[in-house]
Amino acid sequence: MLRKSWITAVIAIASGLACAQVPLAEAPAPVAEPEIVFVPPGDSPLPLLWQVSDADNTVYLLGSFHLLKPDDYPLSGDVNDAFADAEAVFFELPPEEMNSPQLPVQMMQAAVRTDGTALDSQLPPETAARLRDWQAANAVALQPSGLTPQRMQMFEPWFVGLMISMTEMGKQGLDPKLGLDQHFIAAAGFAGKRTGGFETAAQQIALLDGMDRDEQLQFIDEALSQAANDDLQVLHAYWRAGDADAIWNEMGVDMRDRFPKLYRHINVERNDAWLPKIEQLLAAPGTDDALVVVGALHLLGEDGVVEKLRAKGYQVERICSMCKPVANAGGSAR
Repeated sequence: MLRKSWITAVIAIASGLACAQVPLAEAPAPVAEPEIVFVPPGDSPLPLLWQVSDADNTVYLLGSFHLLKPDDYPLSGDVNDAFADAEAVFFELPPEEMNSPQLPVQMMQAAVRTDGTALDSQLPPETAARLRDWQAANAVALQPSGLTPQRMQMFEPWFVGLMISMTEMGKQGLDPKLGLDQHFIAAAGFAGKRTGGFETAAQQIALLDGMDRDEQLQFIDEALSQAANDDLQVLHAYWRAGDADAIWNEMGVDMRDRFPKLYRHINVERNDAWLPKIEQLLAAPGTDDALVVVGALHLLGEDGVVEKLRAKGYQVERICSMCKPVANAGGSAR
């Protein structure tokens, strides 16, 4: 049983920070997804990929994992075909912001404690002791970042929690430079495709820095707990298998039920803000298509972009030529 951890869900949802309307009179009832049996992915991950269409435009929605491993490539033919068909590629953050050398600086500036106190003064004694133990065990891994135990005392718990999780993911072989976002930023640049983003780095930083005291303490406590288990590896395996139900049920539902306020800020409010932007891509004159690459959890569940677009009456289809539909389930997966 996967140990549920909402910090895993936050990292799975967040974008650049994990690496450095057409109104309808009446929306029809959502069309149910065909039940799918997931086959072993072999050399390529099974994609979390959907196609949204109107009369003349198509938007492909691709669920990203922001840190990946070398053997997660090559990607499936379905994903490569969607990229080839798209004239533009959109991400959570514009590529120029996601890869800006100023992004880490902006994060650190937002995270610096301004009340003259040290981090330990805010932490319960047990959490402070666990942090010291983790720092001692990871002294070598922390050297490149310069985040010594003394320097960590300068920052808010959300930032230290994020650094703990990023360090642990690196130890597990997950690399932000290999993330799906970075892959398609490079591919779009090479192919000369137009790129853009749905929000700014300042907005993403504000989501984390805006957490209240209890949420921040929970964040760092969960990060330290996660360091002792394999949540990220399990979530990564679900992503490789294209198992939308497992990702949603194990991570999304738990975050929604246990931390509804954070879930609303991190997921629901951002999904709602993105919908008009996706609709603008569909309503744009001409026949240009687009690929949208965002954190996988943004696409899943009743609050996800996929179901919200279906509820507005758009035709939405899962694309997965390697997925095998269950007999008599109705519909099909490509």
